[in-house]
Amino acid sequence: MTAHKIAAKLLTPAMQAVINSMLRAQRPRLNSLTPAQARAAYAAGAQVLEIPKAVLARVYDFSIPTRDGHAMAARLYSPHAAGSPILPALLYFHGGGFTIGSVETHDVLCRELSLLAGCAVVAVDYRLAPEHQFPVAANDAWDSLQWLAVNAASLGFDASRLAVGGDSAGGTLAAICAILARGAGLALQLQLLFYPGVTAHQDTPSHEKFASGFVLDQAQINWFFDLYIPNRVERDDWRFAPLNALDVDGVAPAWLGLAECDPLVDEGTMYGDKLRAAGVRVELEIYRGVTHEFIKMGRVIPEARQAHQHAAEALRQAFEI
Repeated sequence: MTAHKIAAKLLTPAMQAVINSMLRAQRPRLNSLTPAQARAAYAAGAQVLEIPKAVLARVYDFSIPTRDGHAMAARLYSPHAAGSPILPALLYFHGGGFTIGSVETHDVLCRELSLLAGCAVVAVDYRLAPEHQFPVAANDAWDSLQWLAVNAASLGFDASRLAVGGDSAGGTLAAICAILARGAGLALQLQLLFYPGVTAHQDTPSHEKFASGFVLDQAQINWFFDLYIPNRVERDDWRFAPLNALDVDGVAPAWLGLAECDPLVDEGTMYGDKLRAAGVRVELEIYRGVTHEFIKMGRVIPEARQAHQHAAEALRQAFEI
């Protein structure tokens, strides 16, 4: 039996059914498309396997200024109407290899986190590669957090109860912001990381074990990163690979939700270990038998709904709701 077939046996029946459906559809791989085509393809399929969209009391779009004058699109979600009691807030960064994805592709997830956790969520459209390469996404993320900390009260948020979160590349950005916030004296209650990318060169055993056939594959990862950070020497920069950060003492407590059948699972575990070794409180969940992107498949993958609940509970505890 091949290594791939052995690894595939780990998949839940529901997850295997999703992969089989993807194969039958015979859609072109994202890395065979132009970035613009890939963004359109990802957007078209983003909500196919999602749970129904939660109805919230307040959802509206606005913009956040960045250091170079760019107006970054953002969306606010709140389970309560304007004028209600001041809420804690989660700043959320979408996934997509720094190349695809948007506030819109992660709208259902952000609504669900707001509803379940009882907090506000602010999602941002940081700029994407290849038009905007490293470190633009990291700078946009940090600019948005600094802006939110200063302007929280005007949005009806409690500036003393802020968290950062994201999935995949968005998890990378959240981890980066947690480190920068520590250095700037900005206290965060939590960093909420769904299968974040944190290594420089994607050379862990899970990258080999799940290199193909598990939703996110090595060819796609290489494509994303060649577009975002083509200079491989730069990939050792901790603002791309938080595992390379020399000092994570005193960063915000972390909740990590990882997928067992994901090239990124080993590095997520390693990052949890790094934080624990620095004395940071860490809660880490590995959802068995599922792949990267599973949190956006709640209609058919039960583990997605579990992860939503677990993440919301971590937010509630951090915010003392």
